[in-house]
Amino acid sequence: MDRFTRNYSLGLGLIVLAALALWGHSTWQPRVWEINQLLVADPLVANYPYQFRAVSMDNGVVTLLTPRSSAVPAYQFVQIIHPELAGKAQDDPGMIKAQADLVNSQRRVMDLVGALPDVKKIAWTLDLRWLADHGVQPPTGQ
Repeated sequence: MDRFTRNYSLGLGLIVLAALALWGHSTWQPRVWEINQLLVADPLVANYPYQFRAVSMDNGVVTLLTPRSSAVPAYQFVQIIHPELAGKAQDDPGMIKAQADLVNSQRRVMDLVGALPDVKKIAWTLDLRWLADHGVQPPTGQ
C-alpha cells in the first residue's frame, strides 16, 4: 500500500471512529432506560394501548412522548386505538370513557416519573413516528 492510501485510510478510519463515538455518547442514556423500565413495569401504563416512554433526560427535565397535542386532539387519537369508536360523537359514552382512560394513563405516567428524586420537570413532545405509523399526517410546526 502506498503512503497516500495508507494515510487516507487512517484519516477516514479516525473520522468514522469519531462519528461512532459521538453517536454512542448521544444515545447512551441509562437513566432514560430505567425510566422506561419503570413505565413498562406499571400495570396501568403497560396495559394502555399506547406505550408512553421517555426519550431524554437533561438536567432533571424528562421528555416524554405523547400521541396527542393541540394539533392532534385526544378525540382523533382515541379513534385510532379504539377503531370501534371511529365516527362517534365526542359526547358518546364510549368516547368519553376512552378519553378519560387516556387522561388517567397520562396522569399515571406523570405521577410515576415525577416522583423520581432526580426529576425536576416533565416535558411532553408529540410522538410523530407513532402518528405517522398510524396514518396521521404530522402537523406542521411540530
